[in-house]
Amino acid sequence: MKIAIGSDHGGFLLKSEIITLLQELGHEVGDHGTHSQDSVDYPDFAQLVCAEVMAGKSNRGILVCGTGIGMSMVANRNENIRAALCHEPFAARMSREHNDANVLCLGERVLGVGLALDIVRTWINSDFAGGRHLRRISMF
Repeated sequence: MKIAIGSDHGGFLLKSEIITLLQELGHEVGDHGTHSQDSVDYPDFAQLVCAEVMAGKSNRGILVCGTGIGMSMVANRNENIRAALCHEPFAARMSREHNDANVLCLGERVLGVGLALDIVRTWINSDFAGGRHLRRISMF
């Protein structure tokens, strides 16, 4: 699977950990920045990742900032993006199974690395259930 990933300065360290995990799991990762902890504007990186997903160049996207809130707000302004801010694996699984989330948002300052990587593993390995959920998704 090809996964686009991006972060601001507040999510840079966690983004690096996630990239390592995804590569170990055999996924192709497109890193859309930022590439340091210097202060940047998170909407720029959210837009880059969402553009990749919307264009079909990446199957899914992952966005990381300090809390994940800003990234999720920006991502969900894009047509056909269903971004889910997740703080634990059950929500990550449900975001895929019931909502077909194509972007995962995480907060480096609110999650430990171990929990964040568990969330990513769960999200990556969960599939959309379809059925009644497809009807609901088509409503927005």
